[in-house]
Amino acid sequence: MRAETSLLVEEEDTAVSAGSGDVPVLATPRLLALAEEATVKTVRPFLGEDKTSVGTRVELEHRAASPVGAHVTVEAELREVDGPRLVFGFTATDERGTVVGTGVIERVVVDRERFLARAAR
Repeated sequence: MRAETSLLVEEEDTAVSAGSGDVPVLATPRLLALAEEATVKTVRPFLGEDKTSVGTRVELEHRAASPVGAHVTVEAELREVDGPRLVFGFTATDERGTVVGTGVIERVVVDRERFLARAAR
């Protein structure tokens, strides 16, 4: 199972805007958010309305800078299922085929209402 998400890098996606650096290129936190979006998209059709998945662990290597105007695509693939634990690999590339980032994201499937009730305590 796999899914992808894409982004045209804009000023609000940069390290300057995110506060994670002082250069106008795709911020690492924004790259991570894009990768997480792809993992959510991968499993969303297979979870009931009462279930969701939450991120629990991330490994991210941000390998290349993407300036404003670059088009970045992240493809996530479900690699492992261990009960409620889901392990995804992902690769981000730009329109030239340059690998922008790679990594692993782990998520856990949870009951939505119980999770939100615990978070509200």
